[in-house]
Amino acid sequence: MSVIRVAVVGAGVIGRTHIETLGKSDGFALSAIVDPAPGAPRLAAEHGVPHFPDIEGLLEARAADAVIVASPNHTHVPYATLLLEAGIPVLLEKPVANEAADAERLVAAVERTGVPLLLGHHRRHNPIIKAAKAAIEAGRIGEMVTAVVNSTLAKPAAYFNAEWRRTPGQGGPLAINMSHEIDLLRHFFGEAASVRAVVSHARRNSPVEDTASAIITFRSGGIASLTISDTSCGPWAWDLSAGEAPARFPAHDISAHIYSGTKAGLSLPDLGLWTYSGAEPDWETEQRRETLPCIPAPVYMEQLKQFADVIRKGAEPLVTCADGLANMRIIDAMRASAASGREVVLTG
Repeated sequence: MSVIRVAVVGAGVIGRTHIETLGKSDGFALSAIVDPAPGAPRLAAEHGVPHFPDIEGLLEARAADAVIVASPNHTHVPYATLLLEAGIPVLLEKPVANEAADAERLVAAVERTGVPLLLGHHRRHNPIIKAAKAAIEAGRIGEMVTAVVNSTLAKPAAYFNAEWRRTPGQGGPLAINMSHEIDLLRHFFGEAASVRAVVSHARRNSPVEDTASAIITFRSGGIASLTISDTSCGPWAWDLSAGEAPARFPAHDISAHIYSGTKAGLSLPDLGLWTYSGAEPDWETEQRRETLPCIPAPVYMEQLKQFADVIRKGAEPLVTCADGLANMRIIDAMRASAASGREVVLTG
């Protein structure tokens, strides 16, 4: 196929981001918008494409060669499953599901149908993350020892007007935001071994948490601490520092992620590499900083390019449905740990 016709399911903020990206891309064309919301038909008309209130209508019209699913989290598994069973490749926004059991069913659907699914953890496509991963794989950091990850997101009250964002199991920073942080930690450290977590509802007094902290240990021996909140002020978040969505979020000149290895330290998104001048690390010796080289590129466009390779060339998705399942098992463990007050050991 010379041009891949792509329908976008979900006309919210993320869906519109994908729609804008498609409009700037070569080799893709927006072919339809799928969303039952009242404003969706007008959005489709503005872009000159048909509107469908549901996926069944899209499939009946055969209006897409591939689909981007950017609808509310609880719809991800049923929508993606319908598309896979119809033979339609899917770019599925994170998180893969609301819980691991649902994600397992989607992994089974991918395996059963053989139809490709790329999970939308767009940060993995960021040249910043690729540069960091290359440095880790080249041994410049040494063995990964610790990580400190912050995500302070002061979300306005209007953000929570959508009921699903206030619904346990669907809303809250654990369900909405934490999977991005976990996915990067797994990308750098490998698979997790155990989780200990606490959550707080104190600021919004909502049925879903507004703040959470966790300690994750990894099979490799590394330990990471994470704190995430959608009711706290400060620019210490990837979203507010990496410049991935300049039309939506300002990019502050700070570090949100700090990684430490046996040879060097690394901060992100500024790609600061801290090393000792001597042969052996010594805390009494001054460290020097260099910036790892990186050529910026639009992240959502890079993700779309990989989706094209997945569709056209049979490339392995950079982030698979199985990755999403592994991320969700960690989030489920965080929820269980917060509820019990105990460490949760991960298996499998």
